[in-house]
Amino acid sequence: MSGTPFDAEMRQYLEDEAASGEPWDPSWPLARQREAWEAQCRRARARRSARLMVEDLEADGIALRIFRPPGEEPKPGVLYAHGGGWTMGSRETHDDICAELAEEADVVVVCFDYRLAPEHRHPAQVEDALTVLEWMRSSGRAIGLDPTHIIAAGDSAGGQVAAGLALALKRQGAMPLRGLVLINPALGADLETDSYRTHAAAPGLTRAEMADCLAALLGPPGSASWRDPLALPNLAEDAAGLPPTFITVAGHDPLHDDGVIFHAKLRAAGVPATLREEAALAHSYWRARHASRGAMAGFRAIVAAVRHLGHEGLLPA
Repeated sequence: MSGTPFDAEMRQYLEDEAASGEPWDPSWPLARQREAWEAQCRRARARRSARLMVEDLEADGIALRIFRPPGEEPKPGVLYAHGGGWTMGSRETHDDICAELAEEADVVVVCFDYRLAPEHRHPAQVEDALTVLEWMRSSGRAIGLDPTHIIAAGDSAGGQVAAGLALALKRQGAMPLRGLVLINPALGADLETDSYRTHAAAPGLTRAEMADCLAALLGPPGSASWRDPLALPNLAEDAAGLPPTFITVAGHDPLHDDGVIFHAKLRAAGVPATLREEAALAHSYWRARHASRGAMAGFRAIVAAVRHLGHEGLLPA
């Protein structure tokens, strides 16, 4: 874990974002927190390219937003699971990252509204990902998607959903994904890692917030979800057979070590895996990509991973 100073441009972005709306209060009821974050994301949303075709659909009752660049030939598909601590977030909060990924990586991105905790605890989120993947494989050609070239991606809590999906397919003996892209992923429940202790009060995400989010997802301590690798992929004893995986972690993020641990597990199992550390950045750094040169460089690396895994099934060299 890096001791690199926090990126000044990202710090300014976070300060400007905080000043643009009502001060956040973690004691608010969850419904108000959800509304406030949706509003904050709408204010900060980057403008979509006019070249993209964007459509809202449903798959077995799950709301989807499809982002497709122009072109006649079928394109690789990306099942995108949004972040938000499993308790917040939607295709609206992640509209701009999905739009830019679609255009810059030349892929069809399918962002979906999985069921949120605590109303719906694990395994609801992974079950919804399985449903959406089945829809992409059976109906994807209708939206210009190549069903044989599908990767999963997700940030933060969405990283757990994407990794849990890959592990669920392995457990079922089903066709694997073509690749995984995990962005600042939440993959374990060990709140005593070096990064959790060092960055307990980090900008963008705190240790206390993650403790609440894990409890919302997994339920009472001692319940089966706390021992399920689909919920906590870092518990997986055997990662062999998982798809090539790109993981990006931030130096000023309590979740930093979650990604490092999973990367080591993949490499030990012989799975092609790349770990990229953004030493000067914090959690969800991609949101600052149009304000911070460091965040934009990190986002470009994510785009490259999506492009290479989607089109070639290979990690960037």
